[in-house]
Amino acid sequence: MEETESGLFIQVLREGSGPPAGYGDEMGVHYTVWLPNGSKVDSSHDHNPPEPLDMVLGATSLIDGWVEGVTGMRMGERRKLVLPFHLAYGPAGRSGIPPYSPLVFEVELAEHIPTGEG
Repeated sequence: MEETESGLFIQVLREGSGPPAGYGDEMGVHYTVWLPNGSKVDSSHDHNPPEPLDMVLGATSLIDGWVEGVTGMRMGERRKLVLPFHLAYGPAGRSGIPPYSPLVFEVELAEHIPTGEG
């Protein structure tokens, strides 16, 4: 795993192809997120129907670690991300996520429409 300056850890599990995703691009991302103890918090694969999360990279509703972790991904790429609490939900936490909790994500870029600065 590689550590970024912010403290995010990124491991590429499978290389992708095509242009890298950048700020403002439309994306569809499959994800699973766990707490450090291995408890699954959520997964796009568990939704009915199982569809990727549609998002615009850099939108204000996204947590910082997610934005940093998926930036530069290419179609079909899979990554493991380990977010320290300050790049996740911080001291507040949220439903199912305790305060000050790091998060572990596995993400896969399923859709990519380059429309931004990518």
